[in-house]
Amino acid sequence: MDIIRIIVAILLPPLGVFLQVGIGGAFWLNILLTLLGYIPGIVHAVWIIAKR
Repeated sequence: MDIIRIIVAILLPPLGVFLQVGIGGAFWLNILLTLLGYIPGIVHAVWIIAKR
């Protein structure tokens, strides 16, 4: 299941974080990072998924 979440995180980083942790601080931070730059959003999403 983590492989699917990582693929989703690469395509849509906030969705990957949402699937892992739900709506919370990490989700909103990821939206902000994705808006500031797509690559930081991907890195944060993959880090959140790999951490848990």
